[in-house]
Amino acid sequence: MDNTGKEKEAMQLMAEADKKVKASGSFLGGMFGGNHKVEDACEMYARAANMFKMAKNWSEAINCLNQAIDIYTDMGRFTIAAKHHITIAEIYEAELVDIEKAIAHYEQAADYYKGEESNSSANKCLLKVGHYSAQLEQYQKAIEIYEQVAMSTMDNPLLKYNAKEYFFKASLCHFIVDELNAKLAIEKYEEMFPAFSDSRELKLLKKLLDAHEEQNSEAFTEAVKEFDSVSRLDQWLTTMLLRIKKTIQGDAGDLK
Repeated sequence: MDNTGKEKEAMQLMAEADKKVKASGSFLGGMFGGNHKVEDACEMYARAANMFKMAKNWSEAINCLNQAIDIYTDMGRFTIAAKHHITIAEIYEAELVDIEKAIAHYEQAADYYKGEESNSSANKCLLKVGHYSAQLEQYQKAIEIYEQVAMSTMDNPLLKYNAKEYFFKASLCHFIVDELNAKLAIEKYEEMFPAFSDSRELKLLKKLLDAHEEQNSEAFTEAVKEFDSVSRLDQWLTTMLLRIKKTIQGDAGDLK
């Protein structure tokens, strides 16, 4: 089926879903099977959204998902509403490249998951929010998120290994804003989570703080290279480290 065919089918599904919603009288008019009709409508909206996605008609796909979200939240079905918010966030992230809107939908999903006590799903969404907030230079917001997720994972035997990564990311965000803040934050994290003290991440942070204090960009680059030779730095970490390095006077702003 070509894109036109997919769009046509999606339009039909959407029209049918609209009809079912109207026929139910009200979202919660379940006395005469209204709820059942509305559930069918939600499934149709989701199928239509998939068709629109296949046809790369992103705005109609988002529209369908929003229709389903409205109904599911009215019915108190927040977990499935959260999943639809994630799908919308992913469209904004990957296809429409509107990061502010992606953040808003990940935040909404996280709220719904928290309300349902699905903390690990909420944390996954929050980490996306932290990641993009830092990229957009909203460091305070990113710090709060990384600290919150680190604290919720450090007491979990299965997840506590990840806590040091989140404390590391929070430290880098602090460091970009203010060197002294970073020092104080790092001390606080070590107290809260002793395992952080032995981590390679903390050793790197301490070397970077020393290099920064001495305004020594060669020492800064050397410390980063040494770390990278054992654990590859991803794009996000590289970007944050470059932003810190640029605050060293006379620095050209690369990590070579």
